[in-house]
Amino acid sequence: QENPSAEQFKAGVTEALFRFAKGDLDKVVLSRTLDITCKQKTDIKTFVKRLQNSNSNGYTFAIKLEDDATSPSRTLIGSSPELLISRQGSKIIANPLAGSEPRSVDSQIDAERAQQLLVSKKDRREHALVITAVVHALAPFCKNLHVPDEPALVSTPTMWHLSTLIEGELSDIKTSSIDVALALHPTPAVCGFPRKAAKKAIQEIENYDRGLFTGMVGWCDNSGDGEWVVTIRCAEVQDHFIRLYAGAGIVAESNPEKELAETGAKFNTMLNALGVHGETK
Repeated sequence: QENPSAEQFKAGVTEALFRFAKGDLDKVVLSRTLDITCKQKTDIKTFVKRLQNSNSNGYTFAIKLEDDATSPSRTLIGSSPELLISRQGSKIIANPLAGSEPRSVDSQIDAERAQQLLVSKKDRREHALVITAVVHALAPFCKNLHVPDEPALVSTPTMWHLSTLIEGELSDIKTSSIDVALALHPTPAVCGFPRKAAKKAIQEIENYDRGLFTGMVGWCDNSGDGEWVVTIRCAEVQDHFIRLYAGAGIVAESNPEKELAETGAKFNTMLNALGVHGETK
């Protein structure tokens, strides 16, 4: 079961396009869920192992969520492609992703899609919004920042993304990884821009509670070193029940049908690890 439905999601994209035309905001990330009920209880270890094996460059995680004693335990599982921030000593690295295209099993089509993404004015504008916001959030913490002039292509087994690797040096070594992560979150890659208007649009357009989806997962040690990733390409698992999450960044040039297809392709990261293959809309 999908929530919102395909038609409802496309209507939400259309509503976002109307808001862009009014000048209310520049980007908003809209999402949906896919609920699956399995005959057998999900084997968490096998699920995570498959996810890790198929997404070797991703940040794979599994976190048991504490509910009240009467509820079955839930586990948040994911393989995020997006590094929010890492800190080692005074060095920090952020790797925002924005602008996406589904992969194809046909190598020629796959290469064409990658090239189309790299030159797409729509996707590069979406990416630039994210980079500007991330740099603005990082600048107060850093004595220097290196930001590449052009985005690069990175891939997962299911998606191509535009990527920018941002490196910096902290002005104050007392600034921890979680301090920087909290200043960055939520970036326009999972919320939108401007942030306040995007949050308002999400609350009014989406018809469900995102829960932990589009949050952040990571660690921070006593010295302040740590690594935090964006909670995407993820699912919540509870016995026989699994809820998958997927979102898409919407800008003025977005097409509702294409954005729907993007969320379907993103569901496939988790579906493939569950042994369910084939494209999802």
